[in-house]
Amino acid sequence: MIKEKDKNQLTNWEIVSVNPADKTWNWKDLFCFWGNNIQSIIGFSLIASLYLVYELNTMVVFLGCIIGSLFVYIFANLVGKPSQKHGIPFPVFLRISMGVHGARYIAMSRGIVGVFMFGVQTFFLSKSFSYLIRISLFSIDSSIQEDKIFLVFFLNLNIVDWVSFIFAISLQIYLFSKGHHFTKIFINFSALFIYFGLISFLVIIFSEHYDDLSQSFKDLMVYKNLFLTENIIPIISIAGTIFTYFSIVIVNFGDFSRYVKNEKELRKGNLSLILNLVVFSFFAVFIVIGADIILNKNLNQMDQIFTNPTDIIGKFDNMVLTIVVLFFILFATASTNLIANYIPTQNALLNFFPNNLTLKSSGIIIAIIGFLVGIFWVPLLSQIGILSFVDTLGSFFGPIFGIIVVDYYLVKKGKIDNKDLFSSKNNGLYYFSKGWHIKSIYSLIIGFIFSSSTIWNIDLRFLQSFSWLIGALIASITYYLLAHR
Repeated sequence: MIKEKDKNQLTNWEIVSVNPADKTWNWKDLFCFWGNNIQSIIGFSLIASLYLVYELNTMVVFLGCIIGSLFVYIFANLVGKPSQKHGIPFPVFLRISMGVHGARYIAMSRGIVGVFMFGVQTFFLSKSFSYLIRISLFSIDSSIQEDKIFLVFFLNLNIVDWVSFIFAISLQIYLFSKGHHFTKIFINFSALFIYFGLISFLVIIFSEHYDDLSQSFKDLMVYKNLFLTENIIPIISIAGTIFTYFSIVIVNFGDFSRYVKNEKELRKGNLSLILNLVVFSFFAVFIVIGADIILNKNLNQMDQIFTNPTDIIGKFDNMVLTIVVLFFILFATASTNLIANYIPTQNALLNFFPNNLTLKSSGIIIAIIGFLVGIFWVPLLSQIGILSFVDTLGSFFGPIFGIIVVDYYLVKKGKIDNKDLFSSKNNGLYYFSKGWHIKSIYSLIIGFIFSSSTIWNIDLRFLQSFSWLIGALIASITYYLLAHR
């Protein structure tokens, strides 16, 4: 009699331990990974604003950015090492502390935020496509867009907007569903392509306005009075802002570190985050100052300096330059969407429905939900304060990080049973109480209360930049006291 093979409800070939032959990422790949995370429009505007619009000593801002990135480096190493060592993504790693079933639901909190932001980012990505289409139509016939078909709007979108949005979401799903080998290629190409664009634009500005640009930059580099006591709070605030910007990718960094060759490459690659921040800050500041020299000829009125790249390019009456920059924006937005939103959501879905989903089917689900989020973003979602709900859900990420790090390093001493990690049997090591680890869930709720209070309590909103860290600290202490023996 042939014994029927037991079905393992937790196994999916996309989330099992990575074959050692597939661990091909090195520090250069991680350099591109962190480069993609900062090369978005939001990243450019944030860095430029901190250096130029924020009324602070430039070196104070620089020091705050370095401190913030150091914290990201430390935490990325902590959460990335287990996944690198065992070859497992974030949702699977979550099973050792939350339980095999608890991890399904806890990981989906990251998936929900990811798929929502994927839809929003895709909506803004489609705007670049729509600009290119409009430019093309205008070059063919300057009056063609006055036809009735272009004046009909549904959900605040006309035919050009609809075509652009559908194309943007379809193209991303097609490309992003090709697997981790293509993901690596896309991330590397995008990072290097965008840096090439930044270098080219900077060379053009330098060649025409070298004297003005160099003098303006010297005026910003103020070293005096850097370590005065009144600079402490600003430095801490800036560090918190930088950390908050990167915190969205820290908790699920294991989704990418699982492909890194070894721990040495992991640490070197994560250290390149600081290099990326320094290099990108250099480009952002010079480009913004150079654009201001060209456009305003007035560097004294700092509040009038444009820090958003779309605003900057919109002021240049140069069609070729506009088209080129739009292509750079397309790659920057798409690569950020892949790393921060698509991959985390896909792994969360594969972990939730391991027996039913594949890369393509999970991609279709992301496409459908992202499509709905994108088309309703302007007429509905952006009007009802849904971002507060997303921020609240994001308040789980810090506590999740605190629990899984303390559990792995201090409670379980770095030991994982790979067999039980994919077992749903009630005698499995990570089955706990019906698949849930009650101590972790309790610690998660306590950490979430403290973290989310910085959002909902008006008196505590001055701590909102540190909500992630607060939640991580409270949850980790609570869990250690409960679980340590």
